[in-house]
Amino acid sequence: MSAKEINARVFRFDPSGDTEPRFDSFKVPVIKNMAVLDVVMHIQNYIDKTLAFRCSCRIGMCGSCAMYINGRPRLACRTQVSALGGSEITIMPLPNLPIIRDLATDMEPFFQKWKKIKPYYVGGGELEDPAVIRPDSGERECIDQMLDCITCGCCYGACSMVATNEDYLGPAALNRAYTLIADKRDAIRVERLKTVGRSYGVWRCHAQFNCAEVCPKKLVPTKSIQQLKKRSFLQKLGVFK
Repeated sequence: MSAKEINARVFRFDPSGDTEPRFDSFKVPVIKNMAVLDVVMHIQNYIDKTLAFRCSCRIGMCGSCAMYINGRPRLACRTQVSALGGSEITIMPLPNLPIIRDLATDMEPFFQKWKKIKPYYVGGGELEDPAVIRPDSGERECIDQMLDCITCGCCYGACSMVATNEDYLGPAALNRAYTLIADKRDAIRVERLKTVGRSYGVWRCHAQFNCAEVCPKKLVPTKSIQQLKKRSFLQKLGVFK
């Protein structure tokens, strides 16, 4: 293999016909500024058209190309081959999710958890004028830093609590819940807090920061979860409204 080629070990499995997964190896020519997404696209276009994976925007915004690359959840479109080092890359589907085929996973369990916390703002009634929150307010500051989630599922794939408890809501859903509960204008803050305070919610988090380590947007869901734990405790005392 030349210095301008890389060996890609790619996970292959089709639940409809395969009895067990395998790895296929492909030699892929390396180009300048090559991302891992370019690697799998080259394989599909020129070597094996049956390779299944998911992608869309290619600029790190849609989150659809999340994969398990060299033992870590990453966005394939934002992971440079040159940054991984070595002459071999191992590419697998995102953990903790059912496999549709090869590198494509079923995101339904992830989004079912997302739906449980009602991930949308609920107003308290009709307002004659728009509600105003100053951009430099403390409330806005604590919410803003957690708003950039692209629902890629990297944190979900990295979470050891998701791996051991299929009912656990997971870092992304809990982070979203925090951005709404921290907004005093939201009409169902207490209802949301009761949802995340149940056995499958915030108390399952062991604060290992796996989610923060892999988030492509540099969010820290663990911080949001700790804030939810505090508010949940206050709610049980009857002092959170």
